[in-house]
Amino acid sequence: MTLSDNLRIALDGKWRHVREQSRKELAEMDLAYDHDLTLDEARARVLEQMKKLVPTGIPAAGFRVSSGGTGDPGMAVTGIEMLAQFDLSLMVKAGVQWGLFGGAIENLGTERHHQAYIPGLINLDILGCFAMTETGHGSDVQSLETTATYDPATQEFVIHSPTPSSRKDYIGGAAAHAQYAAVFAQLITKGEGYGVHCFIVQLRDDEGNDLPGITTSDDKHKGGLGAVDNGRIEFDHVRIPRENLLNKYGQVDEGGTYSSPIESSNARFFTMLGTLIRGRISVGGSASAATEVALSIAGRYALKRRQFGPDAEHEVLLMDYRMHQRRLLPLIAKSYAMRFAQNQLVARMDRIQSSEDPPPPHQQRELEGRAAGLKAAQTWHATKAIQEAREACGGAGYLAENRLTTLKGDTDVFTTFEGDNHVLFQLVAKELLTSYAQEVGGLDPVGLVRFAAGTVADVVKERTAASQLIQRLIDARPGSSDDDHDLLDRGTQLNLFEDREQHVLETAARRLRRAGKDPVEAFEVFNAAQDHVIRAGRVHIERIVLEAFTAGIARCEDPDAQELLRDVCSLYALTAIEEDLAWFMGHNRLSDTRAKTVTHLVNELLEKLRPHTLTLIEGFGVPESTLNAAMLVD
Repeated sequence: MTLSDNLRIALDGKWRHVREQSRKELAEMDLAYDHDLTLDEARARVLEQMKKLVPTGIPAAGFRVSSGGTGDPGMAVTGIEMLAQFDLSLMVKAGVQWGLFGGAIENLGTERHHQAYIPGLINLDILGCFAMTETGHGSDVQSLETTATYDPATQEFVIHSPTPSSRKDYIGGAAAHAQYAAVFAQLITKGEGYGVHCFIVQLRDDEGNDLPGITTSDDKHKGGLGAVDNGRIEFDHVRIPRENLLNKYGQVDEGGTYSSPIESSNARFFTMLGTLIRGRISVGGSASAATEVALSIAGRYALKRRQFGPDAEHEVLLMDYRMHQRRLLPLIAKSYAMRFAQNQLVARMDRIQSSEDPPPPHQQRELEGRAAGLKAAQTWHATKAIQEAREACGGAGYLAENRLTTLKGDTDVFTTFEGDNHVLFQLVAKELLTSYAQEVGGLDPVGLVRFAAGTVADVVKERTAASQLIQRLIDARPGSSDDDHDLLDRGTQLNLFEDREQHVLETAARRLRRAGKDPVEAFEVFNAAQDHVIRAGRVHIERIVLEAFTAGIARCEDPDAQELLRDVCSLYALTAIEEDLAWFMGHNRLSDTRAKTVTHLVNELLEKLRPHTLTLIEGFGVPESTLNAAMLVD
């Protein structure tokens, strides 16, 4: 096998067989987005493409055997991620149907719902959508305004949109195809509210017409994802059977009495949302997959396009310019880091969701925090890297036939899809600062301040599965060596990342502890420290990613690939340090001289990795034949 083959094997991880199957089967389908199609034509085409996915087994993998699936969550997430290499509209459409709509029924419903809906939604006899977001509320799901009021006289729930801002909005599938919706609404019975729950509501009849009381409309053109039929839904006192409440975590009996296995409304709400984590993991992984496509296109272009040079007869390859190396190679290194972190996250998710027993609360909360932070890091990386790839290809990169503008438009919404990234980093920090205190719900700033005195020092030590390896590398670091090249030592890099996280968390906790018991004062303290809280989330995820990369290198079985990965990992680590030099210097972690050394070592690594550019691109495993960029065709 070639060096790039061994890199691909290392990057593919546990579900390598799914990736290989997808590369072969998806390449044989005509999945490239066609810009000449109208909205209706593009939407109809992507629905037909979804039908071709059913025989691959990927849709069924996301559901338990008892529900009619094959019970392989890791395969389901990896399969959806692979769609992003071909068409992000197809990835989103599939994710809504099998991940969000199907996931809500699987995880929030009980056996009667599983039997009634899951076999049909797997094979697309039932088309659904996920109606959570409203015009007035997105990330703040607990404040949704749609109501579901129980009527004991008829044993029905009445679903209603009481205000213009309670309209369900941006809902994939709502504009045209969805027959049913998983609707999130405030459950009210006997005059008392019990928080947000999920209900199955039929939207359309067999001819595609809105049912009485339901008004759907079309979001029409968006910045990207042209084949996804995003739309709006309004409910005017729509009655549904009592049995349409997905009642795993909350039940209403015939007389209207509410009961739940989880007494705390906060804990109940976040337990419900926690079961739907697969969507957030898929969004992050798909953003990374699209980034790998963009970097594969820009990297290959830089290896064939010549410009300027010492004279007119000796033009130089773009990739031989140091500035071009600076632009692309660190982004390639970060994409490698993100893939290793994604593999580790999917493995954790699969282990938890495949278990017959519910996970310990701290494991579920840790998974949720990691998924939130990685999604933010991956999608912001995608936004930056795809834009850089576009610019690195000049005017050619701006042509739709070379895919980069499509990739940029399609991934742009991912930074707010499944949660705004700034909010998600706050969620990460909250989990760390409160030591997973179950009393704190969601992003409640007052609760966060009150529990900020948790055991921060213990939480920051929560490491990857390779904790012994990480600790051994840190313990073996050169320490206060005068040799500037100790910055290439993995233990030194890991220690710098961990020390930064520890300091940021501790100082954030101290700032939050200044508040008294008054809720207004507590909110003001939180608001003033919000930038610090978000930084805490970001540096935690950067440390997690570096550890995942380190663990991935240790699992690589080929010595040559392992050696190359070490240099790629160092480029990722030192680039991250270089981007945050102000913090490392301002907090006396790096002297002026050693700060300059960081930049020097980055340039040395760029020169060392330049001959391996094509090998690193091929390591992503994006077949050249599927790039569909006209400028790469000779």
